[in-house]
Amino acid sequence: MPEGDTVWRTARDLHHALAGEPLLRCDLRVPRLATADLTGRAVTEVVPRGKHLLTRVEGGLTLHSHLGMDGSWRIHASGERPRGGPYHQIRAVLANSGHTAVGYRLLALDLLRTTDESTVVGHLGPDPLGPDWDAEEAVRRLLADPGRTVGEAVLDQRNLAGIGNVYKSELCFLLRVTPWLPVGTLPDPARLVALARKLLEANKGRTARITTADVRPDRRLWVYGRAERPCRRCGTPVLAAGQGPAGQERSTYWCSHCQTGPAPPAG
Repeated sequence: MPEGDTVWRTARDLHHALAGEPLLRCDLRVPRLATADLTGRAVTEVVPRGKHLLTRVEGGLTLHSHLGMDGSWRIHASGERPRGGPYHQIRAVLANSGHTAVGYRLLALDLLRTTDESTVVGHLGPDPLGPDWDAEEAVRRLLADPGRTVGEAVLDQRNLAGIGNVYKSELCFLLRVTPWLPVGTLPDPARLVALARKLLEANKGRTARITTADVRPDRRLWVYGRAERPCRRCGTPVLAAGQGPAGQERSTYWCSHCQTGPAPPAG
């Protein structure tokens, strides 16, 4: 599941593969960009912003993409066969003399002026992996709606850019609070923000996301995806429930013994 660490790593790999060379092929497979062509323009840089990717090219243009739930960019040597999924799932192809980057199942793909990037990422809160990280601003945004649950508040990209469903459950477990605790009653909101950054920093350079400090495949996470399995800390079966607005619920995991606070609403 792409979260801020995955997007950071994707931006790094795209930058290494594409930056500094002119594009020899540009194929953007969404209707509104069908006639757009960046061929001949050099990629200047690829930068992450939360869960968003900004591929900047010569001439003051930016190709904005968002991976969504299951999107990805795959990079291979020029001439190699794409291997990230069926051809009909390809939304973008960018190639230079040495590498080809193929975007699969992208949730969003936009071409805009670099000076207008704020129209697609200006709403985002502080990015724990960004060069302009501001912990105090992140805390301020989280507490702006004190009655909101911790789980929903940390998923709101306007508060913290890059936190997704996995980190939501893991952060709440590490803080020993349920995801339904009102964020305004969190004992130390600054600790939540600091821990979010610590986890993202620790995981940005590796493909296996780890929150437990145990690298074994079946022991990398505390509670996420472990419904009905024993809590790693106390042995109580891990619980799961949906959290969020009706129709947009996200799977949430917690331990009723290790974590204090409200349970999910009935129904």
